[in-house]
Parts: sequence; structure tokens; C-alpha cells
Amino acid sequence: MVDTGETHTMQENAELAFAHAGLDYRKHVSPDPDLFRPAEVTLLQGDATTARRKLGWSHRTGFQALVSEMVEADCQALGLNAITRVTAG
Repeated sequence: MVDTGETHTMQENAELAFAHAGLDYRKHVSPDPDLFRPAEVTLLQGDATTARRKLGWSHRTGFQALVSEMVEADCQALGLNAITRVTAG
């Protein structure tokens, strides 16, 4: 995995992923304080400078498109199509 230099919250990820499937994440996800890490790092952000410098790499897929691709791949692996996803919720 190579970093894009962008930062996003888990909430943003959940909002986009569930919205892509036609669902409201708030109806399906609830935080469990017992699972929070006691010393959670507040900001995680990678640095792709080496990949850019040595490989000429730069990201071409934005966050929203990446989340959509991931949801589509998961749905395809489960044998779900767009109509099934939206009406099953």
C-alpha cells in the first residue's frame, strides 16, 4: 500500500461506503467504546515521497472512487448487484 498524502476519518469511510450501497451508515454502525484503543494516535498520514522519487508513482484514484471500488469488489464477491444492494437494506 502506498500513501496518497490525504487523511480521512473512519466516519468518512463509512459514510461513503454505505452511501454507495444505498444505505445510511448510522442505521448499521454504532461505535463501541470498549473497542477504542486507550492510546489512539490522532493522526495517521503516510509519505509517498520515496515512491514518487524512485518510481515516478503518484496516485490516480481519489478517496471517494477508491471507497466505491472497494464496495463494488465486496458486493461482486458476495454475488450482489446494484439493485439487490439497495433493495436489501
